[in-house]
Amino acid sequence: MASEDVLASLGVEGASAAAHALSLPADAYGNDPRLEVMWAMKAYNHAEVYFNLISSVDPKFLKLTKLDDEIYSSFRETFRDLDLKLLRTEDLKSDRAKETWRTFCNQFEGLIEDFNYGTLLRLDCEKNYTEENTIFATRTQFFAVEIARNREGFNSSVFQSKGSQ
Repeated sequence: MASEDVLASLGVEGASAAAHALSLPADAYGNDPRLEVMWAMKAYNHAEVYFNLISSVDPKFLKLTKLDDEIYSSFRETFRDLDLKLLRTEDLKSDRAKETWRTFCNQFEGLIEDFNYGTLLRLDCEKNYTEENTIFATRTQFFAVEIARNREGFNSSVFQSKGSQ
C-alpha cells in the first residue's frame, strides 16, 4: 500500500494523532510497533521526495539547508577520504565511525532541526532507494553526505539518467 494511501486511511483525526505522536520525544515511548511503522513511513516519504528532487533538478544547484556551506566544510574536513559514490555500512556503523559521526553531528545540535532524527541514506549514489541500497542514518549524516554528493557531482547521474528517459 502506498504511503499516501496509508495516510489517507487514517482520516483527519488519525493523521493528526500520528503527527502529534511523532512530535513527542523518543523517551516517551517504548518499542511500540505502530510508532516504528509511522517513523518508517515518514523516513520513506522523505527519501522519496528527495530522490524525486534530485531526479528533476540538477543537484549541483540544490541548497538543502541554510547551513550547507558550514555542513559541507566541516564534513570534508572530518571525512576527507570518505567514498561518496559508494558508502559502506562500516563508514557509518563501525564503532570508530560512530564516534567520529557522533562528534560531527553534535556540533549541529540546535542548528539543524531534528539533527539526530532518523532518515534513509542511499549507499550507492547512482541507484534509487531499495532495501539493499539503503541505510538508516541521522538527518545530519544525510545532509552532510547528500550536500557533498550534490556539490561534487556524484548525484548528477541520477538527474541525467531521468532526463534521458
